Amino acid sequence: MADVAVVRADVLAWFDVHARDLPWRAPDRTPWGVLVSEVMLQQTPVVRVEPAWRAWLERWPTPGDLAAAPTSDVLRAWDRLGYPRRALRLQECARTVVERHGGVLPDDEATLLALPGVGPYTAAAVRAFAFGRRSVVLDTNVRRVLARLVAGEALPAPAQTAAETRLAAAWVPDDDATAARWSAASMELGALVCTARSPRCDACPVADRCRWLAAGRPGDLHAHRRRTQAWTGTDRQARGRVMALLRDALGPVPHDAVAAVWPDATQLARCLDALVADGLVARDDAPGDAPDPDAATYRLPH
Repeated sequence: MADVAVVRADVLAWFDVHARDLPWRAPDRTPWGVLVSEVMLQQTPVVRVEPAWRAWLERWPTPGDLAAAPTSDVLRAWDRLGYPRRALRLQECARTVVERHGGVLPDDEATLLALPGVGPYTAAAVRAFAFGRRSVVLDTNVRRVLARLVAGEALPAPAQTAAETRLAAAWVPDDDATAARWSAASMELGALVCTARSPRCDACPVADRCRWLAAGRPGDLHAHRRRTQAWTGTDRQARGRVMALLRDALGPVPHDAVAAVWPDATQLARCLDALVADGLVARDDAPGDAPDPDAATYRLPH
């Protein structure tokens, strides 16, 4: 392996030329806008996030704006980004920023971690990308780049390890500005070149120093531990059908209309109960001592 500083410099030079022009990287970005982008980008591709992010920030440019918004509007605006609990947590985060920090997003990693819905990755990413500070930003893309480049493995282990975190920290430069650029550059390299399924090794700026490539691109050592998440027929699909119906509705939706979106009544009942428990759906029972589930109506929470 070549000197770490030389490899980093080559990746940074590549990034200067090939970085995507994304709005949350623009000079006029706000820390809040960066946080919103990080939450939206969790398990959702950039092509779907970018228009949603622009519309969201135009409507709610500050934590105070989102904190004051009706929850039903927030869920409708989230639309089909998936995992709508992220929208609820983002609004809860906005309210906490207003209540505890005067509407100003903090730059301290520990304080960021104390916000609702902000985990270690998001806190590190916001510190780096919003405030230009040194942190260890370790997402799937960075993990894959380091696994191939340094460890010579096709893909990292399914669960992040302490050893990975130590390795990533050792690769982050000491000064804030370069550290933040390295975090963005290594992530971009993983997203555009060192991809999971079809890596473009011919376009990689450090291919000649990649241990995985030098070893002949061996297969995934951890393949037996990975699970492919199904979609058709799952509770996630059923929940998504219900949320789509309620987002488009002008008022409360009767039970029979909700039941029409999914063929398995038992599964649908379970999903409705879970959506209500998660705070994503409100259920209004008909008056009476023994409410009839078939007479209930459903709507987005206010």
